[in-house]
Order: sequence, then C-alpha cells, then structure tokens
Amino acid sequence: MGRFFRSFKYASHGLRYVFLEEQNIRLHLLAAVIAIVMAFVFSIPLVHWMILIMVIGGIFALEIVNTALERLVDLISDEYHPLAKLAKDISAASVFVYSIAAIIIGVLLFYHPIISLLFSN
Repeated sequence: MGRFFRSFKYASHGLRYVFLEEQNIRLHLLAAVIAIVMAFVFSIPLVHWMILIMVIGGIFALEIVNTALERLVDLISDEYHPLAKLAKDISAASVFVYSIAAIIIGVLLFYHPIISLLFSN
C-alpha cells in the first residue's frame, strides 16, 4: 500500500515540475481557467461539461508527455542530433494538433451561448 501512495507523491513532483518549468502548460492552464469560468457563466449542460473536462485533461496529459519525451531526449543525447530534434518536434506537433482540436471544440461548445448573449434583447 505504501508503494501505491508513493506513486501519487512522485506524480505530484512531476506535476509541480511541469507547472513551474514549462511556459506552455501555464498558457494551457490560463485557457482552461477561462473556459471553466465561461462554462459557469453560461451554465452549459452536463454533457458539455464532460466534453470540456476531457479536452482540458487531454491537453494537460499530452503536454506532460511531451515534456517527459523532451527531457528523455535531452538525457540520451546532450549534443545536437537531427533525430533528437525530430522526436522533439513531432512530440510538440501532437500538442499543437490537439490544441487546434481543443479550440474547435471550445468554439462549438460556446458558440450558441455567446451568440444568444450578444443578440438577446
């Protein structure tokens, strides 16, 4: 049981590192806070909340995996290598693609509430 609880301790260390050291995840955090505030303001339905939480969790998880891969590549190769650069670029591209999908999902989730607010009497 101790090993189980230590795994949470190790995970929290990794999470703390990523939030303190990685600028991009802090930008994702800002976007997540804005989206959550908007979700409260517009009282979105439960299914939209579920989608929003999945998208936010997905982007954080992907950003964390990207950071881990970048650190692993740095550990393996401390000098420039084209394949190391390519591995890092591809990992970053996965976050970029998911971020675009998250933006599209955000637009779809908030389009009607925003339009209703703007054009209501």
